[in-house]
Amino acid sequence: MPNVTFSDIQAAEQRIRPYAKHTPIVGSQLLNTWLGHEIFFKVECFQKTGAFKLRGALNMMLKAQEDGRLGQRVVANSSGNHAQAVAYAAKILGIKATIFSPQNVSKVKAAATQYYGAELDLSPTRKIADERVVSAAKEEGVLYVPPFNHPHIMAGQGTVVLEALKEIGEVHAVFAPVGGGGLVSGSAISARGLFPKTKIFGSEPLIANDAAESLRKGSIQSLPEQPNTLADGAATLQVGVETFGHLQALDGIYEINERQIAYWTQWLQHLLKVHVEPTSAMSMDAVTQWLTKQTSPQKVLVVLSGGNIDQQKMQKIWSEDHLQLIPSLK
Repeated sequence: MPNVTFSDIQAAEQRIRPYAKHTPIVGSQLLNTWLGHEIFFKVECFQKTGAFKLRGALNMMLKAQEDGRLGQRVVANSSGNHAQAVAYAAKILGIKATIFSPQNVSKVKAAATQYYGAELDLSPTRKIADERVVSAAKEEGVLYVPPFNHPHIMAGQGTVVLEALKEIGEVHAVFAPVGGGGLVSGSAISARGLFPKTKIFGSEPLIANDAAESLRKGSIQSLPEQPNTLADGAATLQVGVETFGHLQALDGIYEINERQIAYWTQWLQHLLKVHVEPTSAMSMDAVTQWLTKQTSPQKVLVVLSGGNIDQQKMQKIWSEDHLQLIPSLK
């Protein structure tokens, strides 16, 4: 098991506090009535840069600064949210940043990354972008800030659930999306550090189910190419060596089809009045699948990981009206 402890996450919370927002928790009385359970949503859409990724980037870069390892330039590879996080953190710390991304990166996320002052290096595919950042990271004085596969990143991401559970208390289950596995790994450590009986579940797109396949086969499996999923934040080609051990300790990973991802993106935007990314929303399908098997009222925390969506993705999400079918466990 990778060496990330509950105390690491507590330290990360203190480290990033001056720079990251303490995001709100919201709920929908209507949704709770329809489902017969109590659902809490941790709204990282309201985080600076619009997603949870800032927490991990800040924690790693601030820890490197404490240890005298930060240098004058950082590099990262990302499909969008991590790019903005690293760019913003670099701006705060007064250093340069170069982000390596695939050409199909969200235009909204790309524009924000450049707005924060980072150089954006685009490649034809995600795989090539991932290879190019490895080369750049070998340059002297450069710190590589990975999107998930590092203990300090996982510790930073774990502050999301640490904050939430300190506020709302014990829950029966926590749900978070799985891309590379950093968020759900940190979430598991935080939840079990506070409340050992709490269950932790991940969710990922069915057409980008490398994490679920990895768990089934007992070794890390890689997707052959970047999947065309609405949940672009979970389109990572494979989970990390550092995160895989934590994924194996989860209570399960749910694989969500594209129709249900669109369905819950529409419904959460409608019920919560929050601009929710598809990657965030797909966890609600996992929640309903799990709740159908429960025999008593449950208290659940859902991490809404981000809210950065461009116009093209919004058109796909709303190409069909899913609000005609009310959420139900039947």
